[in-house]
Amino acid sequence: MAEVEEGRKPSEESTDESEEEDSEEEPKLKYERLFNGVTEILQKDAASCMTVHDKFLALGTHFGKVFLLDIQGNVTQRFEISSVKINQISLDESGEHVGICSEDGKVQVFGLYTREGFHENFDCPIKVVALHPQFTKSNYKQFVTGGNKLLLYEKNWLNRWKTSVLHEGEGSITNVQWRANLIAWANNVGVKIYDISTKQRITNVLRDNVSLRPDMYPCSLCWKDNTTLIVGWGTSIKICVVKERNPTEMRDLPSRYVEIVSAFETEFFISGLAPLADQLVALYFVKENPDHMDEEFCARPRLDIIQPLPESCEEISSDALTVRNFKDNECRDYRLVHSEGESLFYIISPKDIVVAKERDQDDHIDWLLAKKKYEEALMAAEISFKNIKRHDVQKIGMSYINHLVEKGDYDSAARKCQKVLGKNMELWENEVYRFKTIGQLKAISQYLPRGDLRLRPAIYEMILHEFLRTDYEGFATLIREWPGELYNNNAIVQAVTDHLKRDPTNSTLLTTLAELYTYDQRYDRALEIYLRLRHKDVYQLIHKHNLFSSIEDKIVLLMDFDREKAVDMLLDNEDKISTDRVVEELADRPELLHVYLHKLFKRDHHKGQKYHERQIGLYAEYDRPNLLPFLRDSTHCPLEKVQFFTFLNPNTHPNFLKFVSRGTLWRRPSSSLQMIMEELEDQDDGELWEDLISYSIDKPPFITGLLNNIGTHVDPILLIHRIKEGMEIPNLRDSLVKILQDYNLQILLREGCKKILVADSLSLLQKMHRTQMRGVRVDDMAKPFGVVVFHCRHMFHKECLPSPGTIPGVQFCNICSAKRRGPGSGILEMKK
Repeated sequence: MAEVEEGRKPSEESTDESEEEDSEEEPKLKYERLFNGVTEILQKDAASCMTVHDKFLALGTHFGKVFLLDIQGNVTQRFEISSVKINQISLDESGEHVGICSEDGKVQVFGLYTREGFHENFDCPIKVVALHPQFTKSNYKQFVTGGNKLLLYEKNWLNRWKTSVLHEGEGSITNVQWRANLIAWANNVGVKIYDISTKQRITNVLRDNVSLRPDMYPCSLCWKDNTTLIVGWGTSIKICVVKERNPTEMRDLPSRYVEIVSAFETEFFISGLAPLADQLVALYFVKENPDHMDEEFCARPRLDIIQPLPESCEEISSDALTVRNFKDNECRDYRLVHSEGESLFYIISPKDIVVAKERDQDDHIDWLLAKKKYEEALMAAEISFKNIKRHDVQKIGMSYINHLVEKGDYDSAARKCQKVLGKNMELWENEVYRFKTIGQLKAISQYLPRGDLRLRPAIYEMILHEFLRTDYEGFATLIREWPGELYNNNAIVQAVTDHLKRDPTNSTLLTTLAELYTYDQRYDRALEIYLRLRHKDVYQLIHKHNLFSSIEDKIVLLMDFDREKAVDMLLDNEDKISTDRVVEELADRPELLHVYLHKLFKRDHHKGQKYHERQIGLYAEYDRPNLLPFLRDSTHCPLEKVQFFTFLNPNTHPNFLKFVSRGTLWRRPSSSLQMIMEELEDQDDGELWEDLISYSIDKPPFITGLLNNIGTHVDPILLIHRIKEGMEIPNLRDSLVKILQDYNLQILLREGCKKILVADSLSLLQKMHRTQMRGVRVDDMAKPFGVVVFHCRHMFHKECLPSPGTIPGVQFCNICSAKRRGPGSGILEMKK
């Protein structure tokens, strides 16, 4: 078979693919010309009819011959039937029996493997013949022939053929199709359907355009299924469905009837019809008028896929076919037959046979590639990878890559390499060299294989040298992303070193060189570079590769870079770098030493205990707020050093001094009491002040300090009475003046408080008096008793009150008086 030209416009003699490339839609069908034996047959003869079976083809010619062909067009059998045109060939479903009729009236029905059967010569041309679909079975030995009338042949029990006339009187029978129990045929008037099971004619579908000669524009019949008949005549198509009639409506009517579910007109003349799922395939004969001429000429036949609607149709696709000698053909010269099993459609013309088939995924990919829709083609190929017969995904992908490179879209082309080239290392290297040739190594660099499958080291080195020459940042990125084993590390290190000679302070190159040293396990060199650059990865490098022995002399550098991280690292690895070693290294940097020892103490109060004495001064110098907590929690600080420190640092936190004084003053007389007095001036602890007075009474400078600070906490007379006569006290006059001033201030404060107290007492007294003077409501008016109400709100009947007391005319509340005198007093009073 060979491909046949196809296009959208049936009037075109040829198709300009470049003009239609952007606008043409993808065809639904593809076409091939039937070659091999068919070519030789049609060179000497002409095709008149053909029928199709799943296993083979049967071709009839104008010279009365019948050829059996395989699907490739090779001749397998040949039959000499007549000397004139074969009008129709019919096969049963099994493909074992064939019926043939010819223009000279011959009819033959026989087995292809037995040659036994029916042979008859009629006195008129026989246009059609049709075998029962189940003809192979003995119960269905039936067939029909059509000339001037439609005859049914049935083999009886005597093995003889019985003949019945199914129809006559309406001209020649031009087409007949048998499906299951239904026989459809066409004559000059219309289409009839006969039910062989009930022996009833069901319907008569009249021909629409009676002006067309039925011999020039014959009727096309095709069964879609056992009950659906498709009728095409002239430019009219009707879809007829055979249905069962309601038994209550039968009376004398056939048990079945036909409903036309769709009827519509077409633009061209119908030469053949075939079903395709719920759509139709229509073969059209086309006549067109050339420009500036009145005569019509035959154009290329058209094969359309249409979607039937109740009163119209929708065109799905349309292809104009360039068949041989199409200009000489008439509508009656074309036939369309189909193979239901494979959706194959055969277009038969006198000198050419073309096979149309639905396009598969391979065809779809071919079309996408032809239209340069590579992305869609690649996706389609990947989806159907397991079923691809002629297409290789890699081949499609390479076409796509080439297309992208030609367009200048290098990044997309390089990205597709990753998917298309896959594990083919040879193709990978070819592509890398191609990208080098066009100066686009950078584009492909990020997509190179770097896993288990790798290219030769020279490929990676070539790309690294290109980046090192033009793009330091890109070079650094590749070094970080590519595993070090992809290339010769020493060669790249030497190349970077050469570049650093020209630019020794370039941080990008230095960082990249450190990474290269790390890959090569030369950690000391990498560490030196990281410390020089103060790079954040230095700590990760030390931990990852256990480089603690290499940083013993670099502790100051590490702490200058990041104190917190450095100290944490040193403390977490005391077994590798001892505290003594760290203290030794930080001896000249006390501010750093304090940070280290402080964190060490917070982790464990007993670690570094021999440095606690030293830490007192470090806390005082760099971290005074934490000095008291340190001394409180430490049990390893020599007390004399603490006291001496307090003497030298009188501005130390008061709580710390209080702590020292209470805990050690009376035990260690050498402590600095002067400083304690100055720092405890806001304390009111009498016991502590008594201790201070007792300790200071024989020390004149300390007495001065106490006199200056004791006034607001302890009565200064207690201190003055205990001073020995004749003792010289520095600045005694000023101290006494301060004491008197403090005393005067206290007197003034007391007088002010007294005035406030008196004023408040008077106000409260007046308020109480007003309250007691208020009236009291008495509700006991039911009896003529006198009632006495006291200010305390207690009420008594006048008769119940005792006689007045010692003061004439004055009475007191018995209840309140009893409370003042004690339990039982009121009762005794009342007894009196």
